[in-house]
This record gives sequence, C-alpha cells and structure tokens, in this order.
Amino acid sequence: MDEAEDAAVSATMGFSGFGKKARTFDLEAMFEQTRRTAVERSKKTFEAREQEEDSSKEEQVTKKSPALKVVASSSAPRCTESGSSDSEDSSDDEEIGPPAPSNVSDDDMIGPPLPPGFKDSDDEDEEVDEDDDSPIKRIPDSHEISLQHGTKTVSALGLDPSGARLVTGGYDYDVRFWDFAGMDASLQAFRSLQPCECHQIKTLQYSNTGDVILVVAGNSQAKVLDRDGFPVMECVKGDQYIVDMANTKGHTAMLNGGCWHPKIKEEFMTCSNDGTVRIWDVNSEKKHKNIFKPRSSQGKRVIPTCCTYSRDGRLIAAGCHDGTIQIWDRNMNVHTKYHCRQAHVPGTDTSCVTFSYGGQILATRGGDDTLKTWDIRNFKKPLHTASGLSNFFPMTDCCFSPDDKLLITGTSVKKGGGNGSLMFFDMVEFQKIYEINVTDASVVRCLWHPKLNQIMVGTGNGLARVYYDPAQSQRGAKLCVVKTNRKERQAGTLTQDYVITPHALPMFREPRQRSTRKQLEKDRLDPLKSHKPEPPVAGPGRGGRVGTHGGTLSSFIVKNIALDKTDDSNPREAILRHAKDAEQNPYWVAPAYARTQPNAVFAEVDSDEDEPDNEPEWKKRKI
Repeated sequence: MDEAEDAAVSATMGFSGFGKKARTFDLEAMFEQTRRTAVERSKKTFEAREQEEDSSKEEQVTKKSPALKVVASSSAPRCTESGSSDSEDSSDDEEIGPPAPSNVSDDDMIGPPLPPGFKDSDDEDEEVDEDDDSPIKRIPDSHEISLQHGTKTVSALGLDPSGARLVTGGYDYDVRFWDFAGMDASLQAFRSLQPCECHQIKTLQYSNTGDVILVVAGNSQAKVLDRDGFPVMECVKGDQYIVDMANTKGHTAMLNGGCWHPKIKEEFMTCSNDGTVRIWDVNSEKKHKNIFKPRSSQGKRVIPTCCTYSRDGRLIAAGCHDGTIQIWDRNMNVHTKYHCRQAHVPGTDTSCVTFSYGGQILATRGGDDTLKTWDIRNFKKPLHTASGLSNFFPMTDCCFSPDDKLLITGTSVKKGGGNGSLMFFDMVEFQKIYEINVTDASVVRCLWHPKLNQIMVGTGNGLARVYYDPAQSQRGAKLCVVKTNRKERQAGTLTQDYVITPHALPMFREPRQRSTRKQLEKDRLDPLKSHKPEPPVAGPGRGGRVGTHGGTLSSFIVKNIALDKTDDSNPREAILRHAKDAEQNPYWVAPAYARTQPNAVFAEVDSDEDEPDNEPEWKKRKI
C-alpha cells in the first residue's frame, strides 16, 4: 500500500521522492561507547600518575639512604598491579571525566583559585603573616582629598551603601551632594540646598537601599529626601501643650539625632529634647509608629542625646543626658532590656552610641572626654575605657573598622589650640596604636565605609577629608582624582547670530548692522518703531473717534475754552474788573431797589475828639 501511494503521489506531484530519509541514532550505544572511552583514558592517566609518584619517592629515598633503593623499586610494580586489578574488578572506582593536573596533590583545596600573595598557615610563614596582618597596615591613609563644604563646622556625613555619593551637612544650614564618579579634580559638589531653612544639620544618613536620605536638624520635624535632594516626607509636629508625650503625634522639641533601620528600608528613628525616642514609617507621616521614653532612677523624664539600632535591628540603644545608656527590645517599649546607670558623667551629652559589626560590643563617646566599650551580655561595667579625648560637640561620633579590630574617634581643639586628630584604638588591649593629624580644627565626624575601605572625616573648619589607599581602597575618591579639570565654556560675545549665504538673492539678504547710531536714526523715522501717535480726525469724527471741532456741542465748548485767552488765576481781580461798569450802568440789582432803598445816614465823629457820653450805663464798657 505504501509503494502504491508513493507511486500515486509521484505521478500527481511530478517527482519521485521527498528527499533523503532522516538518520536514526542509537543513543544508548553512543553513551556506552563514550563511557568506555572515558574509562580507558582514566586508567591510563591514573597509571601514569602512580608511576610518577613512585619514581619521585624512589628518588627521595635514594637521596636519604641508598640501602632503601631496592625496597622502593620492588614495591613499585606491586602498587601498579594492585591498582590495575582493582580498577578491573569494579567499575565504581573508575574516574570519569577530564584528568586532573599532574601538579595537584590529594590534599589540595578544591575551589576557586586563591588570590595572589596568599600564603598557607605553615609554621615557617606565621611570622610573616603576623607582620602583614597588623592593624596599622590596614588603615587606608596613604592618600587624601579635601572637599570644601563651607566655612563652618561639618556636623553630618552620609555615604550611600554603594559608596557612589557622599552627602555633607553643617552649621551653615547647607546640605551638599558629592558624586565621586561625576566629579573631576576640582572636587565641586553638584548640588547644594537648605532643607530645614535656618536650622543646623545634625544627622544625615542614607537608607539601607540608598534611595532616600534622613535629614535631622535643629527643629522638631525630621525630613526624608530622595537621592537628588527633593523632599519625600516630613514628620508631623506634636502638640507641645500635652503633658504625656505618648499622646502626641510627633516631637515637640529640638531633635538630637536619628538613624535608619538596618533591615527595614521604610523605618527610621529619631530622638528629641522632649524626652522621647520615636520610630517612624516613611509611608505614614501623620503619626509616629512607636515611642520609647527614657526614665531616670527616680522615674523622671530624661533627654536622649543619641540613638541607634543594633546590627540586626532588634535592639534600640539611646545615650541620655544623665549619663545613662538604655537599651530596649524593639517590640517592647515599656521596660528597658539593658540599662547602665553610671555609664558617663551625669549632665554631659553622650554624643555617640554604636554597635560593632559582630553585634555584641557597644561603643559610646561621652561628653566627659571618654571613649568606652561595653559587652551587652555583661552591661554593668565597661570592657575598656580611654580618657583624655576632648569633646566639644554634641555629635562627635566613633565607629568600628570593617573587621571589628579597630575603633576610631575624633578629638576637639579650641581655636588656635593645636590640631584635631583621628585616634585609632586596638580592640584587644584598647591602646592607641595610630593617630592622624587632620587639620587645625576639631574632628567632629568620622566614617569608615566597609565597601570602599575609605575613611571620611568632617572637621570644624568646613572641610570634609577623605582618606584612601590606592592598593586597598575601591572606587570612591580614586575615581575623581584621576580626572582633569573641565574647561569653562566662554559665553558668546555676539548678540545676534547671522547666517551668511553668499549666493542668496539681494532681496532676501539681510544687511549687516554696522553702526548702532544709524540704526536708531532709521528707527526714529519709522512711525511704527518710534510709536508715533495718530493724527486727529478732521471733520465730525468717525469710527468711534471724536472730530476736531464743530461736530458736537461738547467739542464746540472745548474749543472755546481752549481758545479763551483770559487769565482767571486771580478770581478777585476778575470780579473787580467789572465793578466800575456795574456802578455806572447798573442793570441787575441797583434798578430794582432804586425807589425803595433808604439813604444811609452815618454819624460823623472826629477821630481826635472823645466819643459822646450819651450811652446808657449798662452799655458802657467797663475798664
């Protein structure tokens, strides 16, 4: 039937076939052949490797004692035969795949290649490794750049998680944005703004995603800006006439600090002089999310001067004005989980509280010129204490190195009293192992970015210093120092651009302006350009315009008034001008009273004689 159908189709279509038939493959046979080939190659490779190992062993034994040479040579074939017999007995021990390099031993570590300069932990290399792992050599301070924020104290620093942008704030109310990838060697900020008007900037921090910035200033309302400085959210202000701060929707006094939650990108925290620590959500700006109220040993209200989250976000720590450090569980806001009453001297502002990257060590920078570390598992007494570190600012901070082996902080100096320094303390013995003289002003802010491995410092004279090492640091300041300054574009001197077309017709050619005076004279003769007033209408008037004269009564009166040459500036003279004519030819008043008007009789009395004494007594004037 198939042949008949093919014949019918070929007769109909006009050709005998539809091409070559598809080839068929036996996949199982192909896999079996591949496996056998791999097994044979593995056998050969394994035998060759064993022979090389045996030959190397023989050479070593021969060097040590010639008597052992015979024993080693006799044992070599036995190992090879046993290995070959074992491989023939069971196929499970056979190696399948490409052969391993000959220089790799069984004890070598499997994984990605080790970085250059890596050394094994042998006894011979321990001394070298100890010198290379010294904490001082890990400090990236071989190079530095200075960013001119202004002339006043740089009181806030913030770096986004990727390390691409730096934001600085100061006592001059300005917030400046620096982009390392977009800056050149001139080191100029690409944006400057005043988000809180006339309030000093106290804290600037990027969120854990780097898309928004928390701005805490001297007012009672914290703000959230996006990466470019545009407002996203502003906290509501509370009612300052309510006694219980838990019943208000926001802070009622000046803010002291704030920070973002390390895990939840929409949550941040602020502390204020109203005695509260409040948690906020970016999506709900009308009311705080939670509130914590620090209390003294007598149960009175205490002002928190700084606050922070733990690395996992479960704990909230606050340093208070009475010298205490209070730590709450984030989900329990009534009672503290850890409490230290005598952490610092009462009445001083604890300027910084920060957790280590491990999460168990807490470092505090006190207003009593001390730096202390604490173990939160034993929070009654500090682990280490360093004194004599002057602190004049309420936001002087401290931070850990990315490997938790160093703790750094800045010192304050008076004007003309020396240089402010950046101190490095070892976390094991807590001794000062290194010091950087920054500038002739106080060191207020310090920040060690773990990804860039660069140290940012804010000073009291308006500078933001960035320390880095070309070998150890990544990106950041290394991107902008290699760029040359951009040339400034000169403004055009021509006020009007001319398009010169040499082959255009004269009627379309625009004449060039050679003299301004001649052009003004031409414009003066042009009635449109000189705004010449329209002439008066001759005749009775048309188009809603009044004629010159004679058309209407009003125009006639206006004409007569305009043509009257008499001067009526003095009305008395104008009236007396007609007095003589009216007396000689009376016409209006005098003829009407001519017949009935009596003659006036006046007594004539000489001025030299005394007046007659014929008046009654009661009319006489009393002297």
